[in-house]
Amino acid sequence: MEERAPVYLVAMEAKQFDVLKTVLHFVGEACEAVEKACLSKRVDERKPLAIIYGDALPEEISTRFSQLPFLTLQGVKALSLNNHIGTLTLPIVYEQLTQLLHYCQSFHNPGKKLQKSNNYLTKSLVGRGARIQEIRYLIEQVSDSKANVLILGESGTGKEVVARSIHDVSNRKKGPFVPVNCGAIPAELLESELFGHEKGAFTGAFSSRKGRFELAAGGTLFLDEIGDMPMPMQVKLLRVLQERTFERVGGTKSLQADVRVIAATHRNLEALIEKGEFREDLYYRLNVFPIEKPALRERQEDIPLLLQELLSRHEVDHKATLRFTQRALDSLMQHNWPGNVRELSNLLERLLILHANKIIDLNDLPIKYRYLDAQGEEVEQIQFSEEQELLAERDALSGMFGGAPVVVEDADVFDGSQGFLGHLPPEGMNLKNKITEFEIEMIRQALESQDGVVSHAAELLSMRRTTLVEKMKKYGLNKDG
Repeated sequence: MEERAPVYLVAMEAKQFDVLKTVLHFVGEACEAVEKACLSKRVDERKPLAIIYGDALPEEISTRFSQLPFLTLQGVKALSLNNHIGTLTLPIVYEQLTQLLHYCQSFHNPGKKLQKSNNYLTKSLVGRGARIQEIRYLIEQVSDSKANVLILGESGTGKEVVARSIHDVSNRKKGPFVPVNCGAIPAELLESELFGHEKGAFTGAFSSRKGRFELAAGGTLFLDEIGDMPMPMQVKLLRVLQERTFERVGGTKSLQADVRVIAATHRNLEALIEKGEFREDLYYRLNVFPIEKPALRERQEDIPLLLQELLSRHEVDHKATLRFTQRALDSLMQHNWPGNVRELSNLLERLLILHANKIIDLNDLPIKYRYLDAQGEEVEQIQFSEEQELLAERDALSGMFGGAPVVVEDADVFDGSQGFLGHLPPEGMNLKNKITEFEIEMIRQALESQDGVVSHAAELLSMRRTTLVEKMKKYGLNKDG
């Protein structure tokens, strides 16, 4: 996780400082209280993301630190200076705060500063990390060009959100945005779906029908999962991209393809080309302007903001809301998120159902999302079977109904009477030493089975490689066991 520059809070009343500290901490920003007299020294030691001034901002201060962005609080006289970014209203408004902080972040990167007319991007592509900021910048640069865009990224990262953002800030935004999932449509129907057909073109074609290229005229056609498109259709798509014309199935009249084409895939197209499953010429025709959407595990610092954004969408449908303790947030930020933003959204819906209008603490999270103990210390993840996960879910549901028993059809699913190590011996044991012995033995076995390859052993133990390396150092283990 990248280290973030703090926000300096200067000339603040104690109450104002407490409010700002809480809000900034929630959105993932570190902050420090700095005395006026010590500001120069602190800036020399470490440059901040922004300086929020709680008193009248002296012009000489703003001028002296002209390379740093300043924010002021409501009621404080604002100055017409280039580095005075804006004013925060009280009480703090989440949307305004994140937008102003984004302007402060852009202030440090003038070559990649978003135009204020495109603030839509800061709302649709939530996040404050360098990767998401880079994507917003790339979108703004390519939006009004005619270049084809190829969006790459794992499933669930939000590739369609990027495509819609390109459309919505482009000069085609008044036209339609038409998505097509190339992997969800049978191969024999895909040509008709894309190009349309004439009456009688094939059995069942009782009338003429427009295809997606016609429906997207004047707008954007989004070809999702382009890597799953059959080879015969790849040839026809290539021709349309080259000639900008097409014919309906069973027709002879050429139609103009007045569309902006954006494609996306979670697959490695270069590997598919080597296997002969994707045309190289189509790849280069599509890959004029690539944008790679990072996996959620690569931008974990954005999780608090994403949770807030997803919550604002879900709470309307569920007529409920949630709040998270810092321990719960810290634990979620350590999860690997194989399902990316989609997994985060699903988890939030699950919590809204189970714990509506409550504050979510560590023990309210499903077992696999708990990475901390009660004291906030990191703990190792234990892999639970599907049956054990279901039992945990039953416990949560039982709690919702006042501890009433939950009927289970298969009572032999999991016998928790002995646990997975059997009964405690009558003479007792030293639990800490036993756990250490067990951990050392499991690490040794994992390393032996993977020929000493640490990354493979870490994967086998479902832990991060860095965590395994630290444990090996702690226990004096080496790759050879």
